Amino acid sequence: MGKAVMLHLVFGVLALLGVSMVNAEDPYLYYTWTVTYGTRSILGVPQQVILINGQFPGPKLDVVTNNNIILNLINKLDQPFLLTWNGIKQRKNSWQDGVLGTNCPIPPNSNYTYKFQAKDQIGSYTYFPSILMHRAAGGFGALNIYHRSVIPIPYANPDGDFTLLVGDWYKTNHKRLQQTLDSGKSLPFPNGVLINGQTQNTFSGDQGKTYMFRISNVGLSTSLNFRIQGHTMKLVEVEGSHVIQNFYDSLDVHVGQSVTVLVTLNQPPKDYYIVASTRFTRTVLTATAVLHYTNSHTLVSGPLPAAPAYQFHWSMQQARTYRWNLTSNAARPNPQGSYHYGKITTTKTIVLANSVSSINGKLRYAVNGASYVNANTPLKLADYFSIPGVFSMSSIQDLPSGGAATLATSVMPTSLHDFIEVVFQNNENTMQSWHLDGYDFWVVGFGSGQWTPKKRKTYNLVDALTRHTTQVYPNSWTAILVSLDNQGMWNLRSAIWERQYLGQQFYLRVWTPVRSLSTEYNIPSNFLLCGKAVGRHH
Repeated sequence: MGKAVMLHLVFGVLALLGVSMVNAEDPYLYYTWTVTYGTRSILGVPQQVILINGQFPGPKLDVVTNNNIILNLINKLDQPFLLTWNGIKQRKNSWQDGVLGTNCPIPPNSNYTYKFQAKDQIGSYTYFPSILMHRAAGGFGALNIYHRSVIPIPYANPDGDFTLLVGDWYKTNHKRLQQTLDSGKSLPFPNGVLINGQTQNTFSGDQGKTYMFRISNVGLSTSLNFRIQGHTMKLVEVEGSHVIQNFYDSLDVHVGQSVTVLVTLNQPPKDYYIVASTRFTRTVLTATAVLHYTNSHTLVSGPLPAAPAYQFHWSMQQARTYRWNLTSNAARPNPQGSYHYGKITTTKTIVLANSVSSINGKLRYAVNGASYVNANTPLKLADYFSIPGVFSMSSIQDLPSGGAATLATSVMPTSLHDFIEVVFQNNENTMQSWHLDGYDFWVVGFGSGQWTPKKRKTYNLVDALTRHTTQVYPNSWTAILVSLDNQGMWNLRSAIWERQYLGQQFYLRVWTPVRSLSTEYNIPSNFLLCGKAVGRHH
C-alpha cells in the first residue's frame, strides 16, 4: 500500500533535540542540503522533479522552539534557486526570508548558508522554493517546531506524530508551466492530488492510542478538504496558535495553510481511508491514503467518506469556529490570552483588493491596481545600501483606486510598532489565499460582499486565532489585525502561485529611522549580492 510511514514519538523527538536545552545558549542544528533534479513516476508518468538530498518531498526539519538552524543549501539545478520558510517569523532577520525581495537567488553550482532561529514559535510549518515555478516540481517539505520541555502543552503527549503534505499536482514540467504563464495564459486544471508526494501512503497506529496529524496544503492553487473514515479529528493547533479543541469530521485547508489535529484510534480494528479532495472545483480530484490499525486483518473498504455537501458558506462558518485557546500558552509560558489585541487602537487601515487584468496583452494579477514585477536587485539590499530606482513606495495605495492595473515594483511603507487593520477584499468569483512573511496575524472577521467600517461590529476581538495565511472567499472579505513588531522588508502575497507569479504580491517595509541591533540584525557576512548591489561592502 505504498510506503508505510513509521511512527516517531513526540517525547523521543524532544529528547533528541532538546538534550542541550540546559546550555545557556539555544542549540545549533547543522544541515547540508543538495538540490538536484530527479525522475519520479508520480501520476503514472515519469516526470522531472526537484529533490533535496535525493528526497521528494524534501527532508523533514524537526526542531525545538528557539533552536538555531544553520543550513547550507547547494544548488545543482540549471536555474537559480531559493527556499522560503513558510510561517517562520525570522525575527529581526528578513535577511533569511528566502524570497526575491530579500535575497539574491543561489546561482547554479553554488551555495548559500541560511542562518535563522525558530524564535518563540511552535507548530506545523513548511518550506518551499520561492522563485520561478520550482514549487510545481517539488523542493518542498515540512518544518515542525516542538515545544521546549519546560513549557506545557494543552493536551497529553500523543503516541505518535505524522506529517502530511497534501497538494494539487501537475504532470507538466515546471519550465513548461512557467512558459504558459510567461505567454500570458492561465495554468490548466491540476492533474491530481498527492499526499507526501505519492498517491499511496499508509499510516499505522495501535488501537486505543492517539496520534497527531500535521496537515499542510503545499499545492499551487486548490483548497482541499481532509477527512478520515470513521474518525473525528480534534483540532489543537493552527500555524502556531493553540486553539479551542473542537472535534471535526472534515477540515478545509486552503493553499499555504497548516492545521494540526489529534486522532484517537477508537474504532474496530481494520483499515480506514484517509481522504483529501479538492474544494470548490467543477472536477473533484481526490487523494487517498490508509490509516492502518496494527491489529487489523481487514483491508480498507467501503465508499470514501463524503466531502461536505455545502460550499463557501459552510466553509466560512467552519473558519469562524477556529478560536484562540486564551488560557493556553504557545511557545512562551504566558497565556495566549494575556495579549489583549482587541483593545489596541489601530494606527492605519489598509484595504487590499485583488484583481485580474490584461497588461500589454498578457494575463496579470494586481493588488489595488499594482501588478508586481520583480527587480534584479533585492529590495532589502536596495533599502540597506540606499540604492535608488529599484522599488517604488508610491505605486500601491492603502485603498483600492478602481483604475487600470499597472506594472510596478511596489512597496508599502509602514512604521515599526504600528498596529494595523488589513482588509482583503475579493471581488472575484474565485477563492483567494493570502500570506504575510515575518508575521502572524489575528483573523478577526469574514463576511460576504463589500467590507465597510460598519463590519467591524462583527469582528472577533476576544479570541481570534493568529496564523500566517488566511483564505478569502469569492465576492467576500477577510479582516486581520497585525502588530508590526518585526522590522524588515516583508512579502505580502497570494499563496496561489499563478497569481503570485503574475503580480498579486507586494512588500511591506516595516521601518524605523534608528538602526539598532535591538530591532534588526546586521546584514550577514555571507550574504549574496546581485544586481545593483554587486561590489557593495558589508
